[in-house]
Amino acid sequence: MTWTAAILLIFSLVLAACGTKDAESVVKELDKVVNSMESYQGSGTMTLRTGQQPLEYKVEVSYQKPQFYRIKLTNEEKDITQIVLRNDDGVFVLTPKLNKVFRFQSDWPQNQGQVYLYQTLIQSILVDNSRQFVIDQDAYVFDVMANYNNGSLSRQKIWLNKADYKPVQVEVSDTNATVMVEVKFDKFDFGPKFDKAVFETEANMNAAPTNQETEEPTMTTPEQPGNKGTNSNTEVEAGTPGNKVDKDGNKPGTDSAVDGNNETNNSGNAAENEDDGAATGTTPEATNFTAMEPSYIPDGVGEPELVDIKFGGNPGLMLRYTGDYSYTLIQTEPKDQAASLVDGVMVDLGFTWGQLSGDEQQTLTWTYEGHQFRLTSANLPESEMLKVAQSVQGEIGK
Repeated sequence: MTWTAAILLIFSLVLAACGTKDAESVVKELDKVVNSMESYQGSGTMTLRTGQQPLEYKVEVSYQKPQFYRIKLTNEEKDITQIVLRNDDGVFVLTPKLNKVFRFQSDWPQNQGQVYLYQTLIQSILVDNSRQFVIDQDAYVFDVMANYNNGSLSRQKIWLNKADYKPVQVEVSDTNATVMVEVKFDKFDFGPKFDKAVFETEANMNAAPTNQETEEPTMTTPEQPGNKGTNSNTEVEAGTPGNKVDKDGNKPGTDSAVDGNNETNNSGNAAENEDDGAATGTTPEATNFTAMEPSYIPDGVGEPELVDIKFGGNPGLMLRYTGDYSYTLIQTEPKDQAASLVDGVMVDLGFTWGQLSGDEQQTLTWTYEGHQFRLTSANLPESEMLKVAQSVQGEIGK
């Protein structure tokens, strides 16, 4: 009886050991999964806690090997939808409500990690040799370094299903261990078959509702490849009579859609520059303008000076900050779509995508809730610019 009990105990321990994986074995299998992966599709909820109030977005992600991506972010409460596409023609940021399409020459997402992309999550596990590993019921949990363009995000926890390594949950924390970004997946499938229209720009614009009179989008395309400060995106009206564009957004029969030195709106008026051409002073239209104020102000910077302006023919507000850093934030609600020439690269702000341009003086441009924002500074670090932009959520009275 004693020998029988001992043999049964040893046999049970062997079975238990065989059923438990350590971090090294899981990492090896994750490497195989991501390298053999042909496609995936997932959905879930992303919560951002970078502002005064948490923002919640519905996230839909589609991937087709080798480089087709579609990410859709939707905030139903604020009626905000943005889509990022990568296909054979480039990388596109779509804002259906504003009827806008921006095209970038970029190797995104290889150069910018995304918390809701499976490749980004697995890569962060593979490269962190100091990774921490625990087993939590039905999930493997990795605690690893965060590698995002927001320098304040330092670590992330990643929950993977034990049975198939599908992502379950992600928490990204700052240096104080405060969770700033959280993603919870409610569905994730490997190997789905996609119709090619899923990754086509025109199909995605036509499938989404718009508040514009025309159903055709405004197209933005770069004149030439380049890095920050040399990558030009030319914005032109698409689909209107006498102003057709090809798949690259160029107007046939012309050398350039617009003159970058003479920015004009649809009325033919020169657009004001935020530094030397914005018209100031309260106007009847400006009194109805509701602006948003950043909740984050860098240390050493005072409260802003508020100035009513007209920018590009539209009422707006300029917030001027001074102190250790000096910068201005211009906000407008554009009623028309002005043709413009923008130099810059795509920047992920979490809730939307912006364009960062300039060298000695940098400008970060983005849209949110129908507002257009331009944050400009000669000495505000890029990491601080991102913090300011991500905190623009609360309305202020004027």
